[in-house]
Amino acid sequence: MRYTAGMPLMPLFLDLLSRASHALGFETVDRFPAHHAYARTHWDRAYFDIASDLKPDAIERSLCASIANTPSVFAHIANPTPAMQRTLLGVIDTRLRRSCGAPSDLVMLLIEAYRSPYTLEARPGLRAAIEATQGQDMRERVHAVLAFLGAMPAAFDVIDVEAKD
Repeated sequence: MRYTAGMPLMPLFLDLLSRASHALGFETVDRFPAHHAYARTHWDRAYFDIASDLKPDAIERSLCASIANTPSVFAHIANPTPAMQRTLLGVIDTRLRRSCGAPSDLVMLLIEAYRSPYTLEARPGLRAAIEATQGQDMRERVHAVLAFLGAMPAAFDVIDVEAKD
């Protein structure tokens, strides 16, 4: 915006203030930049305080950390990235290993995320496994997805290595 004679200074001042605030990271963002690979991913600003001056990788790490600390915030992300989904899968795995009961609430969040055709798969075949349960009761869908995840070799980024003699 350029100043011309007779133009009020307030809009110019507010525009400059907005640009400076954004550049200094005082504003929060709710999506990745338009040119980014995950540009369709967006989140609710009320649950995530992501500074506008962060790079996309740092934004994703921050969102993943939030999911790891409070998995229920996953519900406030549209089209979560594969890394965000893997973080949620890690929490699900941890709860299963600790025998805290089936993490049905978290699996439901994952199923809901796949309602969007723009959500990229975190695991090969996950979308097909979720879509195969469409029309079933949510409890049955959760059990089917858990069965799929449990049947996957090296599920949740665990690498099986044979011991050498």
